[in-house]
Amino acid sequence: MDTDVAIIGAGPAGLALACALRGSGVAVTLFEKAPEAAIAEPGFDGREIALTHRSQAILRDLGAWARIPAGETAPLREARVLNGASPLALRFAPGGGGEPLGRLVPNHMIRRALFETMAEAGEARLVAGRAVAGLVLEAAGARLVLDDGRQLRARLVVAADSRFSEARRRAGIGAQMLDFGRTMIVARLAHERPHGGVATEWFAHGQTIAMLPLPGDVSSVVLTVPPAAAERLMAMAAEDFAAEVTRRYEGRLGAMRAAGTRHAYPLVATYAHRFAGRRFALLGDAAVGMHPVTAHGFNFGLLGAEMLAGLVRRAADPGEAAPLARYGAALRRATLPLFLATNAVARLYSDDRAPARLARAALIGAGAVLAPVRRAIVAHLMDAPGPAAAPSRLRA
Repeated sequence: MDTDVAIIGAGPAGLALACALRGSGVAVTLFEKAPEAAIAEPGFDGREIALTHRSQAILRDLGAWARIPAGETAPLREARVLNGASPLALRFAPGGGGEPLGRLVPNHMIRRALFETMAEAGEARLVAGRAVAGLVLEAAGARLVLDDGRQLRARLVVAADSRFSEARRRAGIGAQMLDFGRTMIVARLAHERPHGGVATEWFAHGQTIAMLPLPGDVSSVVLTVPPAAAERLMAMAAEDFAAEVTRRYEGRLGAMRAAGTRHAYPLVATYAHRFAGRRFALLGDAAVGMHPVTAHGFNFGLLGAEMLAGLVRRAADPGEAAPLARYGAALRRATLPLFLATNAVARLYSDDRAPARLARAALIGAGAVLAPVRRAIVAHLMDAPGPAAAPSRLRA
């Protein structure tokens, strides 16, 4: 069962890479410990992904975008940051032309679209229900050992197995792990008042509430609280939880009611010490696991898949050291500034001490009147391509 590229993890990043390598003549095999049915028909997990314009273009080029029902996506027309009881808001909106900042798409629909795209091409092999139990990386190639004892060789191994990547550890690559000590609860709620396509991020005492606009008068609430509070909220009946969010959000959208299931996730950010090594590369959350406040985690996963696929296509050997080093350097340039800035913002806005509250107010007040700052951030949100993020400029 030898292969050219072995991808560990058939989540959205791993599937995107497999799709990006279609027609390249490179043999691709994906390994996923979950059963195939869970990959083909992923369940709703509460997560709504804010896709930038570049990410939408990548999915369109892969052939996956057309498989996502347009009625299930929602335009993000404006984003507002609120701080406590302050009347000031930091607002981000695109200029003329009518283009939204991005589009909100359910995570499970992106995953299903990518799986269908890969399956229809019929080029990549999927080994589901099996975990990789051993990994040996040598100059001439890599060897993977499955949990049923089977072994295979690959010229390149790509780890796309979550921010807590076991494959990353087996490859001897460490990661910066930043545990925010918070739990993120996500759920869909219907509400009385229209959201107008506006997403809000409200930093209040002891909690952070984001409201992401979905089709109709429905929003996805992202409620970040200490773990003990999260346990209480997850144990509530659906109507009690909706009433609690209505209270916590101070009725800004009127009375709310449940429109979907609730899901809880620990809030941990990760950044690998390096993104590539001997016959090995990291992709998606295994490389960069972002705090969701800037909504760029999956966008970086798609960007990494596009970068890596371009280099693999041009290389005589997919596991050549020089192209992998260029991939690692380019992905670091594209991700590190926003990763550091995101963590700084997350730390500041989760700190309820008086100095931090004053700093938050000052930042929002300054941003509310500094148009050039807002324009720069909007350009980043809309993902205007730059030299660091342009995979076409990478050469094998």
